Amino acid sequence: MVALVFAAPLVAQTPPRQNVQVTGYTIDADLDPATNKLSATATVSLTALEDISTATFELNNGLRVTQLTGGDGKPLQSERNAQNSTIAVALPVTVTKGTAGTMKFVYSGTLSGSDTSPVEGIKTAEVANPISTLLYPGRWFPVVGLFTNRFTMNLHVRVPGDQTAIASGFTGKKSLPGNRTEFDFAWSRPGFPGTLIAGKFLPEIRPAGASTISLFVLDKNKATAAEYGAVAQRQLEYFTTTFGQPETSKLQIVELPNDTFTGTWAPELAGIAGNRIGQTNSYRLLSNTIAHQWWGSEMSPATLGDAWITNGMARYAELMYLEESAGKGALQATLPDIEASALAYDTAPLSTLTRVDPFSPQFQSETPDKGAMIFHMLRYEMGDDKFTAFLRGLLSQYTDKSVRGTDVAAVLNAQNSGVNTAGFFAQWIDGTGAPNFNDKFSVFRLGGNKGFRTIGAISQDLDLFRMPVELRIETDGKTESQRIDVSGTDSSYTIETFGRPRRIVIDPDNWILKSTPDLAVRVSVLRGQLLVAQGDLIGALAEYQKALDQNHSSSLANYRIAEIFFTQRNYQSSANSYRDALRGDGEPKWTEVWSHIGLGKIFDVTGQRDRAVNEYRLAVQTNDNTQGAINEARQWLTKPYTREAQGQ
Repeated sequence: MVALVFAAPLVAQTPPRQNVQVTGYTIDADLDPATNKLSATATVSLTALEDISTATFELNNGLRVTQLTGGDGKPLQSERNAQNSTIAVALPVTVTKGTAGTMKFVYSGTLSGSDTSPVEGIKTAEVANPISTLLYPGRWFPVVGLFTNRFTMNLHVRVPGDQTAIASGFTGKKSLPGNRTEFDFAWSRPGFPGTLIAGKFLPEIRPAGASTISLFVLDKNKATAAEYGAVAQRQLEYFTTTFGQPETSKLQIVELPNDTFTGTWAPELAGIAGNRIGQTNSYRLLSNTIAHQWWGSEMSPATLGDAWITNGMARYAELMYLEESAGKGALQATLPDIEASALAYDTAPLSTLTRVDPFSPQFQSETPDKGAMIFHMLRYEMGDDKFTAFLRGLLSQYTDKSVRGTDVAAVLNAQNSGVNTAGFFAQWIDGTGAPNFNDKFSVFRLGGNKGFRTIGAISQDLDLFRMPVELRIETDGKTESQRIDVSGTDSSYTIETFGRPRRIVIDPDNWILKSTPDLAVRVSVLRGQLLVAQGDLIGALAEYQKALDQNHSSSLANYRIAEIFFTQRNYQSSANSYRDALRGDGEPKWTEVWSHIGLGKIFDVTGQRDRAVNEYRLAVQTNDNTQGAINEARQWLTKPYTREAQGQ
C-alpha cells in the first residue's frame, strides 16, 4: 500500500466488486502541464472472473471516455458513477467466465487539485508544473482490484522537452517535434507498475558508491539528495541481505509534490514528498517505502483482507531497520505508538477488511500497524534466525504472486516454526482485542538455604488466547526470565529463584500486543490526531479528554490539546495546556521540548519576545532533537516566530 499522512477529510468508499481480471495494459499518454490535461489511449487485456454482461473499472472522475471499443473494434457503451469513480462498460452479449479479450479506452481530461481524486482530499493524479503525479491509486487509467490485481504494462508517454518522466521499466526516450520528448517503459512481470511521475527534475543524481540508486529532484533538494540516496542505499542493502534479492536492483527515488502522499511506491520506484527529502526524521518513511519493493511489489495481497501481510511487513521492515541502525532502544521507544495504532480501530478482524476503503483511517491503522505487531509476535515465538528464514521462504514461494493469510500459516507449518498457527491466527487475524494481563503471586522461602519458590497466576480477559509469555523476575540478586505458556483466562506458574523476588514484570520487552492503561491513553490520543487530520477539532478534543480521564497527568494528551487551541488561536488555553504537559508524566519525552517551543511561539505572537526567547532556550537545553525540535528552537531564537493572518 501507500505510506501516507492524512492531511484532509477522508470519505470512505467501499471498493467496487471486481468481476474481471486485468492481465496487462498498453498505454499511450500525452501530458500538457500548461493546461493540466492528460490525453491517453489504454488497451486493456482482461479475463472474465464470472459470467458477466457488464465490466466495471475505476477511473478518475476528471477523465472522460471519448471512445470505447471491444476487441473486434466495435463500439461499447459505458456509464459513469462519480460516487465511486467507476465506469461500467455494457457488453453486447453475456461473456462467460474465463473468456479473455481486450478493450480500448480513449480518454482525456483536466487533472488539477484533489477535487476529482478517488482518495478524497489527496492529490493522487495531477498534471502540473513543476511535477505531474499520476499515481496508481489516482486511477489515471482504467483500474480493477486496486492493490490486488497484478498486471503488466507497456507505457509510452510524451512530456515537454524540459521534463523527465519516471516509471517502472524504462526502455528509452526520443525527441519529438515541438520541443516534446517521448519516454518508453515496459514492465513484463505481473505487478503494480501503474505510477508515472514527470517533472522539471535535475539530471539524475547518483550517491557515491551506489550504482543502482538514482534520485530525481527539483533544484531546491539538490544539496541533500546525495546523502539521502546514501541512506537509501544502506536501507536497500540491509533489506536485500535480510529478505533476498528484489525483483530488480534498480531503485529510483523521485520527488513528489508536498500536497500528495508523503510516500508512494511502484516497481523500481520510491516517491517521497519534497519537504521530506533530506530530512533525518523521514528515514523511517524512506525505509518503509523501499521495503514495499518486496512487500507489495514482489508479493501482494490476494484480497484487501490479506493486506496486513504486505502492509504489516513493510512497517515491520521499517522497524527492523530502525533497530539495526539505531539499536533495540529505538525499537522499544517506537513500539507503543505502533501498538496504539494497531488497537485504535480494532473493531473488525483483519481478515474481514475486504470491503473497507484502503485509504480509510481504519485500514491505514490496522493493516500496517496491527500487521507489524503480528510479525513482531511471530519473531518472538520463532527467534530471529527462524523468523528471517520464514520471511525469505514466503517471498520465494510467492514471488510475482498474491498471498493469503492461509498461505502464511501454511509456510509457517511447513518450516516447523513451532507456532500454534491455528490459535495464533484465530486470535490475531480472525479476532479482535488484545489481552490485559494481571499477575498475582505468593513467595515462599525454601528450607536449607535453597532460595525461594514463587507460585502465581497470570489472568487476562481473552478466553481463546494462547501464547508463551515472558516473565522477568527481579530479585535481591540477579534478574531472571522465564517463559510461561498462557492459555485461557487464568494460567498458573511456579518459579524457583535463589534471591527473594521483589517484582515480576509481564512481557518486559514488549513482544506481545496487549492492552494497558498507558496504551488506552495513546489510543484515545491517536484517534484524536486522526480526527484533527480530518478537520474535526471538536471530536478530537473529546478523544483527548477521554485520554485525560484515564490519566489526568498525561503529557501527551495535554500537548495535543494545546496544539488544537493554538490552531484556534486560543492562546491562553493553549499556554495552559502546554504548561500542563510540562507538569505531567513526561511521556513521551519529546513533549517537553516541543511544549517549550509551543510556549515560545505563543509568546512571540503575543508580543512577549523576552519570554519567547527563554522558552526556546529551555527547549535547546533539553538536548532532545526529536523531529528536529532543537533545530526549530534555534531558528526562532534568531528571529521571532510569526504567523499568517487569519484567513490567508
